[in-house]
Amino acid sequence: MKAIAFIDYENIWTGLFEQGYELTPEILMESIQLYAKQNDYVLSAIYLYANFDREEFWRAQTSFEKIHVYTRHVYGKNNFASTGLRRNAADVELILEAQEILLTRTATFDVFFLLTGDGDFLPLLRKVRAWGKDVKVIGVKGSMHHELQAFSDSGDFFGEFLPQERPQEYEPEKDLEQAISIIAQLQLSMTYIASTKARLALSDHLGVTISQVKELIRYALREGILLEQEYADSSLKIGKTKVYLLNLDHSIVQAVLGSAVEEIRKRYAKLRTH
Repeated sequence: MKAIAFIDYENIWTGLFEQGYELTPEILMESIQLYAKQNDYVLSAIYLYANFDREEFWRAQTSFEKIHVYTRHVYGKNNFASTGLRRNAADVELILEAQEILLTRTATFDVFFLLTGDGDFLPLLRKVRAWGKDVKVIGVKGSMHHELQAFSDSGDFFGEFLPQERPQEYEPEKDLEQAISIIAQLQLSMTYIASTKARLALSDHLGVTISQVKELIRYALREGILLEQEYADSSLKIGKTKVYLLNLDHSIVQAVLGSAVEEIRKRYAKLRTH
């Protein structure tokens, strides 16, 4: 039987993260492919929806595209810089595309996979079933809305793929002061520091993984120690990039940098007038 999958990636990722695990594209796709194989389904297409601007999903879109997953970047959901914009936008995009395929390419699939735990998708599932398609919901154990349970037979779907022991928790506070110094040094030596370069530099100098760097940056953003904004650069194809700036008015930043704060402040003033 032919199957098509739609993935509410942020919902699945968050459900596992709250249980102490960080889902990777590789684990997700390995799980789906094995489930399909065990149930004699042939996956004709996989569509995945997320705000790939999130620090947690850095490089995830590229990883998915390389293994032939159709990704949909839906900006503005759970973004530290714009938390109030386009709430549930990914859900709307998924529902609209799923219904379009259902109505215009009905023969594309026999079975509809939906990876989520969000009960807002219940009307979509009823619509798909009304068109004579089988429906399977795959979610995170303990994080699935009770009304979706009737569509789920996957049990602990990710159980055999996740490590039995949770990884030791990373404490970003321990690396915070050194991270501030690293970012400051970069910003004193270059016109601006793109977010990608900042993450690589932090990973290299701190000796931590990219996943831990993401956690460190999320912590610094949440505490108001780090700020993010877009920087216009005509030399780039898209004309802009995301940059990280230290909050020079924050007491921790001032304590770490001392007199260097004023020099960095002058550089930030030039960025704003660029």
